[in-house]
Amino acid sequence: MKKSTMSYKVGQFCMFAGPALVLFAGTVLIPLVYGFYLTFTSWDGIAANKPFVGVDNYIAAFRDLDYWIALGRTVIYSAVSVVLVNVVAFALAYLVTRGVKGENFFRSGFFIPNLIGGIVLGYVWKFVFNRAFVAIGSGIAGSTVPSLLSSSGGALFCLILVTVWQYAGYMMLIYVAGFMGISGDLREAAEIDGCTSSQAMRHVIIPLMRSSFVTCIFLSITRCFVVYDVNLSLTKGEPFNSSVLAAMHVYNQAFVYKNYGLGQAEALILFIVCAIVGIAQVTVGKKGEIEA
Repeated sequence: MKKSTMSYKVGQFCMFAGPALVLFAGTVLIPLVYGFYLTFTSWDGIAANKPFVGVDNYIAAFRDLDYWIALGRTVIYSAVSVVLVNVVAFALAYLVTRGVKGENFFRSGFFIPNLIGGIVLGYVWKFVFNRAFVAIGSGIAGSTVPSLLSSSGGALFCLILVTVWQYAGYMMLIYVAGFMGISGDLREAAEIDGCTSSQAMRHVIIPLMRSSFVTCIFLSITRCFVVYDVNLSLTKGEPFNSSVLAAMHVYNQAFVYKNYGLGQAEALILFIVCAIVGIAQVTVGKKGEIEA
């Protein structure tokens, strides 16, 4: 009886979870293990042999100044983007949960940018920055003005602006769910106790939405740290590689310069950095949520 019960459970598991488990192993686990193995080789992506070099790739990664510059630039880009994405998303969520007429239409409109692929999004905004904004600025100034993408600071600013435009609508939906999960009785009680709208927001609404903040900040951090598609189509790392982010540097190292082992080592370091930042942020957020 036990055997039949166990075999039945195994059969049920294989039937329902088996396909997902096979896909997860084929697309995540196996590439992860294989990539870790490549970090100990000097494979160029073409040769049949993969010479074992030990930890030489990790030593080279720590000596790669361009990689650490790109990683530092990614940290700056991510920090600014995460703050702006969540501020804009929270503000939009607040506006579309105030009973405004046509709020469902506005929610859909704000969410649409997230449905556009990063490559397409980058090319669209590249046209806007290089043509539309230049034409408007030249018309106002009376002379030709350069594109924002032509300077290192301007290119990074453009990346941040496009990132906020793309992700704010998605994070908005999470904040909308948080707003809708707060009982109206609590707001009424706060008003009865004499709280102003700003005081109610600060002392009642925001503490109750801590889980929404934790989720949104974690998602925006992980997305910003590994952004590549928008970086490729919008700036291609220009001008003079001044807007190359960490993911693009890793890609170039592996697929452009054919240093697969070094590229995989740098990708693993980037993964560890993302994991540490994400786990620390979630741990601190959850701790604050419990205390609240």
